[in-house]
Amino acid sequence: MRSQSWLIWLLKGVLLLSILTLFARLTELQVIKGRYYRTLAEENRVRRIPIPAPRGIIYARGGEILVGNVGSVRKYEIGSNFAHVSGIIGEVNANEVGKVDPKCPDKGPKRLGSLVGRGGLEEEYDCRLRGIDGEQLLEVDTAEKLIRVLGKKDPISGEDIKTNIDYGLQKKVADLINNKRGAIVVSDGQGQILALYSSPSFDPNLFLGQENSDKINKILSDKTIPLFNRVIAGTYHPGSVFKIVVATSALEEGKINKDFVYDDPGVITVNGFNYSNWYFNQYGGREGAIGLTRAIARSTDTFFYKIGEMVGPDLIASWADKFGLSKKTGIDLPGEVAGFIPTSVWKESFKGERWFLGNTYHMAIGQGDVSLTPLSVNMETSVIASKGFLCEPSIAHEPICKKLEIKDSNIELIKEGMVGACSKGGTAFPFFDFRIGVACKTGTAETNKKEVNHAWFTVFAPIESPIIVVTVLVEEGGEGSSVAAPIAKDIMDYYFSNHKVDD
Repeated sequence: MRSQSWLIWLLKGVLLLSILTLFARLTELQVIKGRYYRTLAEENRVRRIPIPAPRGIIYARGGEILVGNVGSVRKYEIGSNFAHVSGIIGEVNANEVGKVDPKCPDKGPKRLGSLVGRGGLEEEYDCRLRGIDGEQLLEVDTAEKLIRVLGKKDPISGEDIKTNIDYGLQKKVADLINNKRGAIVVSDGQGQILALYSSPSFDPNLFLGQENSDKINKILSDKTIPLFNRVIAGTYHPGSVFKIVVATSALEEGKINKDFVYDDPGVITVNGFNYSNWYFNQYGGREGAIGLTRAIARSTDTFFYKIGEMVGPDLIASWADKFGLSKKTGIDLPGEVAGFIPTSVWKESFKGERWFLGNTYHMAIGQGDVSLTPLSVNMETSVIASKGFLCEPSIAHEPICKKLEIKDSNIELIKEGMVGACSKGGTAFPFFDFRIGVACKTGTAETNKKEVNHAWFTVFAPIESPIIVVTVLVEEGGEGSSVAAPIAKDIMDYYFSNHKVDD
């Protein structure tokens, strides 16, 4: 009997322990972890649906829409005419998902499927253009059918941006250089960019849909590189448009003055190498005794060989640096490349070669190792147009300008030479009869291909109070006077037909 009693009590104890364990477990599930499992259950039937925020609109200076939205779709209103400035948008990549842009932490982490700017203003001002996404909370059943809307957080649209771009002018410059490889940049002479176009271009609207993959692949494989922004990233020998800097250096360093005269021999021979003037090469002619203004007007190479020799390469480089030509201009577009100005130290360090007089001659006419972007040439020209102010080019903000230490009298001498270039007897014959007074410089820059030249032209008007500076580059186009200048003239015609001025 005692053994049976002991066994009964053991069984009762085990049963009691089991009941207590079960009770403890139920208490844990219902009381301690009840909220946790309730949350899991709710999340199984609650869906968070992101509501993409509309990006900000990009406007031209006159209020016209350059980039807008049609519903939830981005629309590039003038397509390829503005592609290199607008940029495009694209989905966040795997490396960007979950990361916060330190420039705009208030926008939160980037989520899979969200859109960000790629290139152009879309990238440069992505933080401002990108809004804050909203969200909708939906309750669904086990079949994912909507039961009810639990809540909604409206998206906050991105900030609109107003640019300095002249809407009509932007379309005009695109039409004028279409089907040619090259670049056009138009500014107001004080940093504001009125138009900027790189050719060939592309339609940014094509990058908004998967159905355009074939067309996109064609753009990506195009040997003319339509995605490449030649205005800010293409570097070229500037040729004679660089003579503006060489003339400034010679005047400011006191090597020449307004009375300096050089007797053009047509060709200069140094150690068996001939360095000739274009007029001698083409017509066998000589300019005779000429001063600075005439040399600029006629783009006399031998004159600039000589004053380049007088100044020396390092001082020329120093003045090029003061003009901002050896670094990025600072324009508010991503992907800009700095120009390059050689020095004797650079050549010895990187090429392991001495600097020869012939190198100075080449430098003095914008050849050799000198390379500039079309944007930097426009900025160089604007220094003369603005009477000595170097302004950071701007698409969508107020330009920053500083006064260079150049004597007013020297600027006036260079300007006089540039006026002569666009007058009868100068090199820019398309402008001889232009209805507004202009100042200009032609450039024909040699390439590494025999008898293939880049065509340059840079011009501002009106002469005394400029409101427009135009720079045209036609890549491997030929002579600046016959190829680039007519394009610039058409731009000037259009502009002054729509803007009344007094010269």
